[in-house]
Amino acid sequence: MTMTTHQHADRAAAGSAGPGSGPAGALRLLPIPEAVHAGLVRRPGPYTASFLQTPAWARVKEGWQAESLGWLDGDGRLVGSALVLHRQLPGTRRSFAYLPEGPAVDWADPRLERWLDPLLDRLRGTGAFAVRMGPPLAYRRWTARTLKGAAGPGRRVGDVLPDLVEPLGAAVADRLRESGWRRCGGDAQPRLVFEVPLAGRSLDDLWTGLSQEWRRNVKKAAKCGVRTAVEGPETLPAFHDLLRVTERRDGFDLGRPLGYYQRQYAALNAEQPGRMRLYTARHEGELLAAHTLLTAPDGRRVWYQTGASADHRREVRPSNALQWRMMCDALAAGAGVYDMRGVPDGLDPDGHGYGLLRWKTGTGGEAVETVGEWELPLQGTVNKTLHRAMHAYLTRR
Repeated sequence: MTMTTHQHADRAAAGSAGPGSGPAGALRLLPIPEAVHAGLVRRPGPYTASFLQTPAWARVKEGWQAESLGWLDGDGRLVGSALVLHRQLPGTRRSFAYLPEGPAVDWADPRLERWLDPLLDRLRGTGAFAVRMGPPLAYRRWTARTLKGAAGPGRRVGDVLPDLVEPLGAAVADRLRESGWRRCGGDAQPRLVFEVPLAGRSLDDLWTGLSQEWRRNVKKAAKCGVRTAVEGPETLPAFHDLLRVTERRDGFDLGRPLGYYQRQYAALNAEQPGRMRLYTARHEGELLAAHTLLTAPDGRRVWYQTGASADHRREVRPSNALQWRMMCDALAAGAGVYDMRGVPDGLDPDGHGYGLLRWKTGTGGEAVETVGEWELPLQGTVNKTLHRAMHAYLTRR
């Protein structure tokens, strides 16, 4: 009797292992039910799956069609997963495939083609003319001390000798390049992020790791009576109002309506309660800052995703108080990394964006350049033309 896709996935789920646990033989790629996918990314493995690789994220992204895929080893065990988002090019039947911060596979496998070849074959079969993916791997690291000492006119993070080059990240980049993949000119997800390590650290370690300015500001917020809390979705409209204030003040526009954050909050928490939280800082009852925090399915990483703050009463330091509360909660929950997401790469004190980098380095963490996003045109010259057209379309959007 022939097994259906769901039967394959259900059987695999019963004996599934985390990404990277399969043997050295051939791997098969099959569609898997969302529930199976959601369970797989929660399992311990060598790599933490990003919130962008959960089935729930597909319900956040309007205008994209999504599918959950799973790699099966020779024993029928699920050993890797992917959320693939498809964007159809207007006026055609062809699509652009995107795996944000994924897939969740064994990137240390010396035969990486075991994982990628079945993926490319499937995408070609679905009519994709190009694919973009972002391996969730670090490439280079710079400590806060190194960045502070390197600041100067016209300087950038990439100009500075890193404190650490990650061997796996470097190796994967080389292997992708040799296989015809190309680094994206502009990543959709931040390539340079800022991380505060939490694993093996105590609360005292975290506190002493802050700069003197940060410790002073956290103390000032407490003395001034700033109160931090976790609030529910009813506060999202006020958060979004503050976000628009922040965008005007700092000269950027995320272009995300209130409905985007409401959809994100509902979808992520429906799949796993507590995955997205809204932290607030109030002074004398007034909301002065609100930040969103996302937790990885396996709990080992948290992300400070979006921050908003008012233009007034900045002297009571609500954002410092809020970040300290979020870091403490992440540490208490057992997370190993507090990820502050993207930072600018400019080290010029007079340059735009340097203030944000300086603010994040005050936490005592490190700037991390990821492997970044890579693209591969599929099926020849015609698809290269479609690829260029899709880039132009997404840029206009």
